[in-house]
Amino acid sequence: MEKIISYPISAIAMLLFLLLLVVFHPIQWICFTVFGYQAHKKSVDYLNLCLLRIAHILGTTYKIENREAIPKNVPLIMVANHQSLYDIIGIIWFLRKFHPKFVSKKELAKGIPSISYNLRKSGAAIIDRKDPKQAIPEIKKLGEYIELHKRSAVIFPEGTRSKTGQPKEFAQSGLKILCKYAPSAYVVPITINNSWKFVKFGFFPFGLGNRLTFTVHKPMAVRDFSFEELMAKTEASIVNSII
Repeated sequence: MEKIISYPISAIAMLLFLLLLVVFHPIQWICFTVFGYQAHKKSVDYLNLCLLRIAHILGTTYKIENREAIPKNVPLIMVANHQSLYDIIGIIWFLRKFHPKFVSKKELAKGIPSISYNLRKSGAAIIDRKDPKQAIPEIKKLGEYIELHKRSAVIFPEGTRSKTGQPKEFAQSGLKILCKYAPSAYVVPITINNSWKFVKFGFFPFGLGNRLTFTVHKPMAVRDFSFEELMAKTEASIVNSII
């Protein structure tokens, strides 16, 4: 019954979603080309706010927990499980003051209005998942960037989203490179719950009435732990809080 009811509501939401991407694409271009980084970032922030609001049509609500625990004016490496596109949208808006930059697959960096442009211009690490040698310098560059500018990198160590909410195996290499080149950073584990239910029927229609939660766990200074210990603590924090 939920799926049947969702079809007309999802059609409206999808139309508005695509319309926003098209409308904000030239806005981003103008902001970046004419006014620079800060204006471009502001346009991306408000695009994602609007995308969050569209999901309200589907009965989606959001909660972010322990955001105040995130240290300020230091480089951050945010590590999260991955369940849907709304993980990214939520992080961009709710954690906007930390200037999140994503480790993203190259397929998203072309052909998608607004999204592809932002990835290419925001400082994201755009990687080819089939070519580890290409990924290393991209992630290295992101680590050096956050170390210099005291901003944040976001990585999903599962590599791809979980379609059922069950976490996949966490890969270590990306996080290890970020820690190496951002030695003064804090790792911030984040657990995302119920985001997968938004796309539980597949690409279309969307799930209805979901409560998405973003739980921030205790940040850990890279310098205070061996990488093996840091990786274990990070994965345990995230996985143990997945519903």
